[in-house]
Amino acid sequence: MSVQAVLAPVFVQVALVFALLFWMGRVRFAEVGAGRVKIGDIALGQRNWPIRAQQAANAFSNQFELPVLFFALVPLALFTKKADLLFVILAWIFVATRLVHAGITVTSNHVPNRFRAYAAGALVLLIMWIIFAIRIFAAPVGI
Repeated sequence: MSVQAVLAPVFVQVALVFALLFWMGRVRFAEVGAGRVKIGDIALGQRNWPIRAQQAANAFSNQFELPVLFFALVPLALFTKKADLLFVILAWIFVATRLVHAGITVTSNHVPNRFRAYAAGALVLLIMWIIFAIRIFAAPVGI
């Protein structure tokens, strides 16, 4: 697979992280500007934010949990030349689950649907890691 094909889902995931960062900032500034939040109430913690602002913060924070394993796997797969069409398809599926998860988190925050999206992404990522490990141990790379 080409480097571009392998990295394209990574760029979309990174774009999601930045989109959520800017969304969170927009929502937070709006809450402070409207007087619904006082700076002193949130200076030492984020739990005093209104629900909508906390949903945006949670969606942003979630991008530094499970996706960390994705961000670690992609360069390893590139470096070892183990990223093929299956890898890219699974990467896109993983990123799609992250988009769905973030969308649910910042809108309805319906926990069963949010969990399904999270679990699907976790399962896809686990499969990616298992396939990668099998390929590494089946045909070791000389480093």
